Amino acid sequence: MTEPVPARHVLTILAVAEMERSRAFYDRAFGWRKEVDLPVYCEYSLPGGMLLGLYRREGFARNTGIAPAAVPAGAITATEIYLRVEDLPAAVAALEAAGARLLSPAAVRDWGDEAAYFADPDGNVLVAARPKPS
Repeated sequence: MTEPVPARHVLTILAVAEMERSRAFYDRAFGWRKEVDLPVYCEYSLPGGMLLGLYRREGFARNTGIAPAAVPAGAITATEIYLRVEDLPAAVAALEAAGARLLSPAAVRDWGDEAAYFADPDGNVLVAARPKPS
């Protein structure tokens, strides 16, 4: 039996159809600092040290050897980015103003968080959540 390999999650990369549209959405919604800003790839530095990358589908395929499936209009991907926020109403307003599609309004969830679910322009699920208010 092999031993588990120690690993630390540092970067999540999303395949996107239109880089300019996706970059503009994430800039408006979150205003995170860009670490990399290229025509085919953009990488944001998130609070807490994590990174989020946006990669044009064609570039993503160069690394994996397989192009990610295109997401039909109105559909969502199997990816969910769960974000803790201090001010949930402000986060919801910012996501809506940036053009996110509301999937499920803010509500207290079974696990105790109050969370709102959205889709970004490529159908990736974004969750803005905070611990249940007392």
